[in-house]
Amino acid sequence: MPIAVFPLGALETNSYFMYGGNQAIAVDVGGPPDAMIAWLAEHKIHLAAICATHVHFDHLYGVAALAEATGVPVYTPSGDDVLAGTEASKGGIWGFPLVPPFESSAVPSGKCAFAGMECEVLETPGHTPGGISLYFPGQRVVFTGDALFCRSIGRTDFPLGDHATLLRSIYEKLFVLPEDTKVFPGHGPTTTIGEEIRNNPFCGDFSQ
Repeated sequence: MPIAVFPLGALETNSYFMYGGNQAIAVDVGGPPDAMIAWLAEHKIHLAAICATHVHFDHLYGVAALAEATGVPVYTPSGDDVLAGTEASKGGIWGFPLVPPFESSAVPSGKCAFAGMECEVLETPGHTPGGISLYFPGQRVVFTGDALFCRSIGRTDFPLGDHATLLRSIYEKLFVLPEDTKVFPGHGPTTTIGEEIRNNPFCGDFSQ
């Protein structure tokens, strides 16, 4: 599987490289990216872009440093712009440090390509208003951020979170993917769509 995982930061955010050939996309850089930068050099991989599934602070701490080191564009979901300037996005909440500032553009909507790989940007709000998941159909891989975890789902008690919206996102955007699709979440172990359809205890109370 062409994925490298780096649990970074105080909350051990899963920070990823998805790569094909000699190009990669970074997803959710949650802490100092020294190990990621070293990995790129060791494997002679060129970073093409940095993408955030949502703009909570623990998924952004390493973005500025990785962007500065590589000179690549950063993409964040435009639906989360309402969180800009809040502690949820910039840090400072619960004693956590501030997120180093960085420039970003809106994540493309629908079908696009990152690092030469076909990607479908799925809108999966609920944990945040504009949260997205990145689905790579050719590799049967989806990065779900904090929408869907192994046997769990994202919190919705943060500002602008919504439990019903999150469940709808999971059922309508994620649980319709092929069951063998491997799920790479923002925290914790990997799983598959099929495993979560059958075994996730937090998804049983959704009514269409």
